[in-house]
Amino acid sequence: MLDIQKIRDNPELVENAVKNKKCVIDIKELLNLDSRRREIIKEVEALKNLRNTSSQQIAVLKKEKKDATELLVKMKEVSDSIKNLDQELNSVNQKIDEIMIRIPNIAHDSVPHGESEKDNVVVFEWGETPEFDFKPKDHIEIGTALDIIDFPRGAKVSGAGFPVLKGQGALLERALINFFLDTHTRKNGYVEIFPPFMVNRASAFGTGQLPKSEEQMYYVNEDDLFCIPTAEVPVTNLHRDEVLESNCLPIKYCAYSACFRREAGSYGKDTKGYLRVHQFNKVELVKITEPEKSYDELELLRKDAEGILKALGLRYRTVALCDADLSFAAAKCYDLEAWAPGEGKFLEVSSCSNFEDFQARRMNIRYRPEGQKPRLVHTLNGSGLATARILVAILETYQTKEGLVRVPEVLRPYMNGLELIGTK
Repeated sequence: MLDIQKIRDNPELVENAVKNKKCVIDIKELLNLDSRRREIIKEVEALKNLRNTSSQQIAVLKKEKKDATELLVKMKEVSDSIKNLDQELNSVNQKIDEIMIRIPNIAHDSVPHGESEKDNVVVFEWGETPEFDFKPKDHIEIGTALDIIDFPRGAKVSGAGFPVLKGQGALLERALINFFLDTHTRKNGYVEIFPPFMVNRASAFGTGQLPKSEEQMYYVNEDDLFCIPTAEVPVTNLHRDEVLESNCLPIKYCAYSACFRREAGSYGKDTKGYLRVHQFNKVELVKITEPEKSYDELELLRKDAEGILKALGLRYRTVALCDADLSFAAAKCYDLEAWAPGEGKFLEVSSCSNFEDFQARRMNIRYRPEGQKPRLVHTLNGSGLATARILVAILETYQTKEGLVRVPEVLRPYMNGLELIGTK
């Protein structure tokens, strides 16, 4: 959530941010409401001062046994006016809150301007395009032939978008999760968290999923809980309503979780096979930092996520999202995209974002600089990584002419020394 003072001081900047992120918000209406709110507060303060003065005068008149009827009538009118203004203030505050929570974050100055994802900018590429002396298959053909992914039975059990991994496919999935966690905790200095996979409304609101993306979330009505779309939600909320000491920053967490997304409105958007599913596994990286250091921390976060792709030997590219493609809460974001030969295209496998103080204001997460008053922190997160499309990229990159799949060397210790998927 933005600071109302920032909106007052920079209305055009906020209006452009709303327009660039394809939101429909009337900033002028907000400012009119805000102006009326301040007028009401001044009127109420003046009336309360008048009431206090009148009360003192009435007390004096009564002590002197004089008639205070006229003053009592006036004070009753003042009290009625205060009551009416308080009711109007509550109504105005509610309208302001309803608008404020729907205003997106403002893009950082370094974010490219654009109209759609077509205007995103590739800032880095790594690795060679795999070459084959045969026509490469896609992950559906590979997974089906090796009997390691079962789409029909997953659909029978739960519905489309819930594939089943079995045998060496399940082993590969588990290997990826453990490799990601070990790398980030042992090499990159993150503290591992195992969070709840369901959160309350306050948590979903804090990270910006509510109210904007409520239709994308699975909801348990009886308990008013949401299945998490990413571990970002529970992990960032660990410090909601806390004041942190500056010497503990930056805080660096990593967390495995299953992720649940309805993907409403995604028809036709990479929905084939394992590319867009309703449940998938992901290791999430979360940082809580001092504001002055958050963009340096974003580059380090990106480097940590990219390190996984390099270790797996996958060709990838890093893309700076334009303002039109940024998420509701992000001020800047890099997408990491791995090459999938069978698909013939890059697949997004990670998003690394800086939210500045947007989430922190919603969650009231502050820190105490030495000798100063508490300030809002900056929050960041990134996938480190999501397994579904990484699994696709591995199957398609490391497939052999014989129909097997070579296991990347860094994963072999996690797969009982297995070198080729498809062999016993």
